[in-house]
Amino acid sequence: MKKLLFIYNPHAGRGMISQQLGVLMDTFIAHGYLPTVYPTQGAGDGVWAVSAMGEAFDHIVCCGGDGTLSECVTGLYNHGLENRTLGYIPAGSTNDFSRTLELPGEDLALAAECAVAGTPQQCDVGIVGQDGHLFTYVAAFGVFTDTSYATPQPMKNLLGHTAYLLSGITSLANLKSYHMKVSWDGGEIEDDFIYGMASNSVSVGGFQGLNTEPVILDDGLFEVLLVRTPRSAVELSQIAAALLSHKPNEYCLALRSARLRFVCESPVAWTLDGEYGGSHSSLEVHNLPRFVTILSGRGWKGRRD
Repeated sequence: MKKLLFIYNPHAGRGMISQQLGVLMDTFIAHGYLPTVYPTQGAGDGVWAVSAMGEAFDHIVCCGGDGTLSECVTGLYNHGLENRTLGYIPAGSTNDFSRTLELPGEDLALAAECAVAGTPQQCDVGIVGQDGHLFTYVAAFGVFTDTSYATPQPMKNLLGHTAYLLSGITSLANLKSYHMKVSWDGGEIEDDFIYGMASNSVSVGGFQGLNTEPVILDDGLFEVLLVRTPRSAVELSQIAAALLSHKPNEYCLALRSARLRFVCESPVAWTLDGEYGGSHSSLEVHNLPRFVTILSGRGWKGRRD
């Protein structure tokens, strides 16, 4: 039998994975894999597990939220295993990237089957800063971005996506503006912004972006959104209209680029795949085209009963 390393976050998804390990193991074994199970013990543990053990296995499957997936991709990068194929069972609070990959949701047996027999999908990833931190689907700053890592796990488990919304609404009372110069391939702008992101996903935080064209996961380009600081209630309503209609306007700018540079007068807190990514007054973001292959549900002919 082929060897499979199964890395999962025991706290994700209300802890349901630990209760249903038997279902997942049965599915892996039925597809010819002998699984080794590794529950992560804390932040960064997924990176260590893949870096330290991944090379000895024929296949790696991770289970948890977007942060767990990001850690495992980072582990592949750290150990030079970018040619490996990764399976992903989404079990987090929001699971943004799983929607992009069209992965099964509620049926864990079906999700496990897709994680070992799904359709290979090459995916770009991003790398930021001099330290070379990776992100799988989004790097962002500004309003709402601290909600994911500032919301306690028990609250996420209890309320799911509602927890993000409640925490975000609370933060609006202290809406912060950042005077920033943003440059990209072929352009530059200097203005005040309340939000910005570089993403490779059809949704972020459960919300769709301002994608004027379909999101292509392996085109070597980020979908970039910049939201200017509103100066009046009218401008704020224009921003809301753009976000609700998913159509850019003069207050919500949408573009595509492989490289970006953000320069601010003071350090700005960033989030990478929903986790705190440090504070930076200058940050460069680069696209690593087709870095990882993830088994997806796109066009997959697995069990659907």
